[in-house]
Amino acid sequence: MHIAEIESYRLSRRGFLRAAALGTVSITVSACATADPRLAAPPPLTYVEPPRSGYAAMYGAVSDGGFDLPAIPFDKIDPKFLRQIVPDPTGQRPGTIVVDTTGHHLYLVREGGQAIRYGVGLGRAGFEWSGNALVQWKQKWPKWTPPDEMIARQPELKQYSAENGGMPGGLKNPLGARALYLFHGNVDTLYRIHGSPEWRSIGKSVSSGCVRLMNQDIIDLYDRVPSKTPVIVTADIGQPTVASANRKAIPIDAGVPGSVVLEPVKQ
Repeated sequence: MHIAEIESYRLSRRGFLRAAALGTVSITVSACATADPRLAAPPPLTYVEPPRSGYAAMYGAVSDGGFDLPAIPFDKIDPKFLRQIVPDPTGQRPGTIVVDTTGHHLYLVREGGQAIRYGVGLGRAGFEWSGNALVQWKQKWPKWTPPDEMIARQPELKQYSAENGGMPGGLKNPLGARALYLFHGNVDTLYRIHGSPEWRSIGKSVSSGCVRLMNQDIIDLYDRVPSKTPVIVTADIGQPTVASANRKAIPIDAGVPGSVVLEPVKQ
């Protein structure tokens, strides 16, 4: 089942629940019943779990860009970290990405008070940076160039230094199938939202990386967000956000290649 079908299923199910609840209220009022008045109000709408076959399609094997991504064993992952539509808890405008570092979730805010929620794994950089940013650059199967600090700690990575051309995109690349490069103003934050084959790390704090999603999820997110998408990284969902980055990222790579021409961000 495709995600569009799943969303249709959720919406139709919600409509049924709302109609049923309103129908119950009408019957109660017309009969002048003396039942507990708390029962007259319709029940709150709740998220309807999609059929498991829907997740099988979402997380099935994918051939993408010349690479074959294996299926993800979603039954082994806590369901709250699987991609799903939920009531928006962020209060941000539609089209905004919000990373909740406390709950290990990423929200893409939608119209109608909804959000698509993805589970994420957070590396040290995920806890060392917070604030507002923009997706200034997007890349499919990105090349990875480790920063000098990382090469100093792990000399074996020198083969992937900028001088040596970096690590080509691929199944073993730390940035996974897609990467969103975050800027604050016109400055690279060195903060990335990226893919990872390590599905066991989702929902956890991990040793490396920034905000990592399962490869099937980062592909889905990548296709939904354009360049200049606003991003908020916060530990306090629903609270006022700062206008600038207030912590510095631990670099995961050496920055956007100098050959890339970026459109200036209007201040």
